[in-house]
Amino acid sequence: MTSTRSPYARQRHTEARRDRLTADVRLGRAERALPGLAALAAEAPLDEPLQAARITALRSAGRRAEALQAYEEVRALLADRLGTGPGRELRDLHARLLLDDETDARNAAAPVPGGAAPIGVPGNLPARLTSFVGREPELEALRVELRAHRLTTLTGPGGAGKTRLAFEAAEDVARTDGDRGDEDGGGDRGDGARADGRWPDGVWVAELASVREPGDVAEAVLTALGARETAVLGPGGAEGAAPRPLDRLVEHCGSRRLLLVLDNCEHVIGAAAELAETILTRCLHVTVLATSREPLGVRGEFLYGVGPLARSAALRLLGERGAAARPGFRADEDELACEEICRRLDGLPLALELAAARLRLLTPRQLADRLDDRFRLLGAGSGSRTVLPRQQTLRAVVDWSWELLSETERAVLRRLSVFVGGCAPGEAEEVCAGGDVPVFDALASLVDKSLLVAVPGGPDGMRYRLLETVAEYAAGRLSESGEVKAVELRHLRAYRELVRLGEPELRGPQQAYRLAQFEREHDNVRAALRTALRHKDRGEQEDVREREQDALCLVLSMSWFWQLRGHQRDARDWSRAVAELGPDPFEAPVRRAVPLADPCTDLPPPWSDEQVWEARRGVRLLRFASGTGTDGEGDGDEGGGGGEFWGSAGTRAHLSRIVAAYRADLPQVCRQPGVMWFFAGLIVGEWRSMGEALDAMVAACRARPGRGWDLGLALTLRGRMLDTGPDNEDRAARDADEAVSLLEGTGDLVILAESLSARGESYERRGRYEEAAADFERAMESCARSAMPTQVSLFKARLASVRLEAATGSKEEEEAEMLLREAVEESRGHAGRTGGTARLLLAGRYGRTGRTALARKELTTLEEEPGFREHALQIGLTAGLHGWLDCLDTEYERALGHLRESVGLLDSLARLVAPQLIVSQFLCAAWAKTGTGETADGARLLGAYGRHTGRAERFLFHPYPAGYEREIRRRAEAQVRAGLDEETWARAYAEGGGLSVREAAALI
Repeated sequence: MTSTRSPYARQRHTEARRDRLTADVRLGRAERALPGLAALAAEAPLDEPLQAARITALRSAGRRAEALQAYEEVRALLADRLGTGPGRELRDLHARLLLDDETDARNAAAPVPGGAAPIGVPGNLPARLTSFVGREPELEALRVELRAHRLTTLTGPGGAGKTRLAFEAAEDVARTDGDRGDEDGGGDRGDGARADGRWPDGVWVAELASVREPGDVAEAVLTALGARETAVLGPGGAEGAAPRPLDRLVEHCGSRRLLLVLDNCEHVIGAAAELAETILTRCLHVTVLATSREPLGVRGEFLYGVGPLARSAALRLLGERGAAARPGFRADEDELACEEICRRLDGLPLALELAAARLRLLTPRQLADRLDDRFRLLGAGSGSRTVLPRQQTLRAVVDWSWELLSETERAVLRRLSVFVGGCAPGEAEEVCAGGDVPVFDALASLVDKSLLVAVPGGPDGMRYRLLETVAEYAAGRLSESGEVKAVELRHLRAYRELVRLGEPELRGPQQAYRLAQFEREHDNVRAALRTALRHKDRGEQEDVREREQDALCLVLSMSWFWQLRGHQRDARDWSRAVAELGPDPFEAPVRRAVPLADPCTDLPPPWSDEQVWEARRGVRLLRFASGTGTDGEGDGDEGGGGGEFWGSAGTRAHLSRIVAAYRADLPQVCRQPGVMWFFAGLIVGEWRSMGEALDAMVAACRARPGRGWDLGLALTLRGRMLDTGPDNEDRAARDADEAVSLLEGTGDLVILAESLSARGESYERRGRYEEAAADFERAMESCARSAMPTQVSLFKARLASVRLEAATGSKEEEEAEMLLREAVEESRGHAGRTGGTARLLLAGRYGRTGRTALARKELTTLEEEPGFREHALQIGLTAGLHGWLDCLDTEYERALGHLRESVGLLDSLARLVAPQLIVSQFLCAAWAKTGTGETADGARLLGAYGRHTGRAERFLFHPYPAGYEREIRRRAEAQVRAGLDEETWARAYAEGGGLSVREAAALI
């Protein structure tokens, strides 16, 4: 009877027989199934799934040695007949055999043809040899999506862990639904599968990575399902002709309920898509889960992007794999280095596993330091020998994706490598253009292929970025292409124009948007500046001149943003570097400035000669403003105040030439950075005091109608910096009122907040606390609307300070102190930008109420914050506060040490422009001198304080509010007078009144 059957009928009979025998193995009847499986395997010695079923039966029967021998026979036969090695299912089974103990082999779960499925999950899901780390949110999401969609595709870059996640999700859903079936009363159907499970016919994995031709995809899936034709067909009629592989696959799956996992589809994407669509439309109970670096593009497909691991999961993975490579390794032994490894490898599991293997040779820090050469570091020898070749090294992972790209896609990808921190679509299209390249279509394709990450939701809409590993690879390809210079210059010009056109809007209604945009693109602007500097010595003289103008334009356009956002280091370093690109405009003989009604940056380069010279002056003035001097002095990394070199002969000569280059009636001196001309004049004696310099600035701005913002800023500066004394107490308030009125009309919420704060401080000094509080609240709201959280915390601290002064009961004091602590928490990490004002005020509050230990703790925390030690002014003021706390604790010797440090720092920084900062220290010094027995010197310091603080002009930057200073003065004077008779007190006080600030400071 059998001989009369057609080849197709014989195949169906063989499949049925195989299914029955594998069911016997699953049900624990491996010994009974072995003869039949051995006979089938002998008929088809090259049928790997069938051979895997036989070896699995031997393993389940406890005949481990025979199973290993059978594997070796199959391996040798494949090598001899086909010149290849066993497939993944056989290799996985061999690995489990090697791990088995003889005593528990008989109890091992029996997989079916095509691999070794976990217990209770029919099919060929391979057993996993390592732990599964992280991905809890992804698994939770896939539990829902695999039940809701018949086709789910996991997309993501190479090495993201798509395959492992697919296996885990498939097993998770199969187990969960199977358990539900048992709970609902479903029992065994007799073939080992649960009757009520979602996929009672199993979870089947078809690995397509080794498939080279699209036409072989269906055959590969048939093989994975154990349904491949094994008979050698002879000549025959139409009835004997075997159907197409895809038709056989449909026939096999048509009545089954199963999950088909199509793994690694990207290189045969068209054929995989056709197969998936055919299966889904003709096999109504089959679900497909695919993994690919791009979507299949089939109707009804649900896409699930697999991105990098979360930080904690990446650290866990590195720790576990590192411990496997080097026993005893723990990620928390050098957590910073391990975090850097995880971040720089984009949290990609494969890259982290390759890195973990190198921990046999390197410490985490050594490994992190070598990641600039990651492709060599994670090259041969870092991966597993048994995985696919394209997963054995980091370069091979990316090479695989690169080879699948068209020439257009390759051109766009390599050009994208010049961006730093991502880019908006407009800049991507502008920079990646060149030749006949359809950039938009290529961008879309690169996103689909998981090489370009598209992040939605920003103010500019979609934003693109490359993972760091892909970016480094693409940069190498860009270098090979010979188009680096052309692409870098397009990038430079794109960002030059972005910031040039956006800069005026930093002072208007679009301020919040532009501030956020400049912050987002800051790394790209830095890259553009590096390009200008790198190309300064390349090419013809005209090219060098163009690069200088590009760099000047970038720095001048970014300068106000740097000031608003507290990027002092950028302002200092870039102004210094760009200034060196051209001649010094202030060298003798001085080239005098001509009137320029509008900023140079109103127009794009190339500029006229006068515009170029003015731009050079502007950048040199930015150097002066950032505290790095004008002729190279003071270019240190520490002590950003810069006052230590203001008095040097070279600097004063240079500042004199700055003063000579401009006049007060030139438009340039009324706008940034030209206003620094007034401060240069103050230092070289053009004006006798800060007040005169600020008055001249305000007068110059008033003479230029239509420039309300410039005048508003000048008035705000004068109101903030000067207390005009008892004879003219209202001037600061009038300045602030006028500034508020002018700035309200511009839409500049940040400088409006500064003018409101200036008015609030004026009200506070005069005891008008309710009005002061209202202005500080408005200032907070303005900065919140402009997304300036550090300024919000600053004004919140000032508001809390005012409420403490105005409090009439303990409840009001508690609420205000709580608000102050809240402001301190919000300002954490931003001492470099806010001067640590909130924490200084809280320390003052604690000291004033006798909690000196808490006050010291706040100062210590402030001193440890990033950026604090870059500002010597802050260090000096904080040392003075330490001295005050020492006095409160009667630690007078220690107080004098702190006060000497404070005065020493402030003398070099503030003596020329803000001597009141030094004078403020005389009070605590007088108090401390009394405690050390030098009471007469204490009286002299009080006399000097009385003389210099009673002048008509005072610089308003105190380490504590005016109320605190009055209290300290009363206490210091009481201590001193208690130790002296009236005659000695009067004489010493008068002597102090005759001392200069520097002479009085010498007493400390």
